[in-house]
Amino acid sequence: MTAYLGIDLAWGHKNPTGLAVLDADARLLHLSTVRTDDEIVDALTPYLAPPVLAGIDAPLVVTNATGSRPAEQALSRDYRRYEAGTHPSNTAKPEFADGTRGARVAERLGLRLHETALEVYPHAATVALFGLDKTLKYKAKPGRDLASLRSELLRLMGFVETVVQPDPTWVALRRSVEGATRKSELRVAEDQVDAVVCAYVALYADRWPDHMTSYGDPATGVIVTPSLHTGVEGGPGDPTGAGVTAYAERYPALVDAAERAVALVSSMLDEAGINYLTVDGRAKAIASFAEKANRAEGGRLLYPDPLRDIGDQLGIRVITYVRDDVEAGAALLGEQLTVRDDRDFGELTASQGRFGYASRHLQVEIDGRVVQIQLRTVLQHAWAEFEHDIRYKGTVPAEHASEFDRRFTLAAGLLELADQEFSAIRDRLRDAEPSDPTDDDPRIAPSELAAFLAGQYDDAGWSRSDHYVWISRLLLELGITTLAELADVLRSADDEVIRKRMDYRYPPGAVRRLDDALLHRFGEQYVALHGNAHRRELLTARLTRLRDADDK
Repeated sequence: MTAYLGIDLAWGHKNPTGLAVLDADARLLHLSTVRTDDEIVDALTPYLAPPVLAGIDAPLVVTNATGSRPAEQALSRDYRRYEAGTHPSNTAKPEFADGTRGARVAERLGLRLHETALEVYPHAATVALFGLDKTLKYKAKPGRDLASLRSELLRLMGFVETVVQPDPTWVALRRSVEGATRKSELRVAEDQVDAVVCAYVALYADRWPDHMTSYGDPATGVIVTPSLHTGVEGGPGDPTGAGVTAYAERYPALVDAAERAVALVSSMLDEAGINYLTVDGRAKAIASFAEKANRAEGGRLLYPDPLRDIGDQLGIRVITYVRDDVEAGAALLGEQLTVRDDRDFGELTASQGRFGYASRHLQVEIDGRVVQIQLRTVLQHAWAEFEHDIRYKGTVPAEHASEFDRRFTLAAGLLELADQEFSAIRDRLRDAEPSDPTDDDPRIAPSELAAFLAGQYDDAGWSRSDHYVWISRLLLELGITTLAELADVLRSADDEVIRKRMDYRYPPGAVRRLDDALLHRFGEQYVALHGNAHRRELLTARLTRLRDADDK
């Protein structure tokens, strides 16, 4: 498999050089900055097994004593209107008096000039690839402030993500750009982003040579770049390109929207006392959006208007411990959000007499945006992730396909049985007796509190473990330090009255039931506790509901 190297090479040794490596599927394998030639060789040596093709952003051949090379003059004629003209290179400059650094680096890497080492120019490449009217102004120059530089660099990163599959290093780099407080921080990132562009140009030249333009000649220097008005597959040059480009433009806003949606769903589940392991979310990666936008069947695009047709641009995943909490979570979200679609793939699979993928998918509206929410147990999640990685991201030999199908089906059946056993274990825990205290902590131990509440509210769902810790602190603030004292308090609470007044439309967890009982018993005193400072408005609204019922 060909490795595509990207080298954003500094002309001298004082400034950093960005390095990147892509595989044949445009997956980012390496991303870094270095300074010396030795460091370049050390970083790229693991990827030098043939075939290799490198895109190098630096002159490889310079023979003219003054002015610009023929390649630079020709490219600038085509790209000057896009503000993408080149810098002049000549032997009068100290960097080129004794040959070029680019040629020396290429030789050390075992590359042949103009064959496996191509001179590229990222500014021109981005104009051609992404259909830009002007180059993006992410390079620090007088008059450009930090905010504008960061915005332009993030735009470039968004465009790159339409053609390259990022790795964790890239994700971290994007976060560093988003949080940059100095221009120097952006400079470190821009070299690496340019290196990825260089690597992609090498891949593009290898895959679509007819869409490349060469400027100059081998004797005086050759610069290669994607031809103007061609675009990339899935970019502005293709039917879905406009949608992908628009998605890249709005991606930063979608990232913010995903974070807000996760916070909202988490708060809903916490308020309801529904137990869960994790709630996470994401805006669909630009590369993933581009890939999906270009899916076709029978020669026809599955998503001809990708911005409208692709429904998982924003996604949230809720992982619970047991299936009852999946149902409770879905019921809660269905009550509090506008639901556009609701599919239970577990029921669908079972109705077909099979074992397999099981997950509840809700398509809801949050802040005017469509969000897909998946709810599944931790075991269902493990099966789905492993099966997806094997089937869609790995390679299953044809001779083993039927065996893999059988094994995945067997695993799905065993995990469904395990889910049932987890539910039985939780039900049995509700009948467990509290253990004796083992330390001097004045709070009621969360484990003892959990067992006590399982008996007190035997029809309630199990709550998150951290919620038992949290409410034990509230009990301490109220001066309740033993289960006997808590039992005395709860004797005065009419659980049926509280249930009727709160009008639960979903199975509340045990901690939520205790929370409401304490609110009903202590009123404003409970609302004013230090541990409730973050939710006083919510508790006041709940208390009003409880008391309004008293007046009716």
